[in-house]
Amino acid sequence: MSDKAQQIAKLNDELRTTFNPSAGKVVLSQGVYCLPAQDKVKIFELVQNFNDFSENNDPYGEHDIGSVDHNGNKVFWKIDYYDTNLEYHSEDPADPNKTNRVMTIILANEY
Repeated sequence: MSDKAQQIAKLNDELRTTFNPSAGKVVLSQGVYCLPAQDKVKIFELVQNFNDFSENNDPYGEHDIGSVDHNGNKVFWKIDYYDTNLEYHSEDPADPNKTNRVMTIILANEY
């Protein structure tokens, strides 16, 4: 894995594991948003604790996408990289000064 990919993975892991607003934004699909609070809390825990990265689901080593199962439902999460104005793709996702991360959590049946 390249140094750049390692830096991107580190930044992505920070957002995914902490949901810290200084690391990026977390947005929920309508389906996740409408779930009961206890289901959302459990999904958040599953996403934050996800660590099953492999060549098959993380070929670039950036830790930017994954899925978890909750109550028989598959839930996807994906981190996208935007410029500082949240208008365009970031020119350098490894540079936190040039990148706003947005993690979307969505039910698979909404995809």
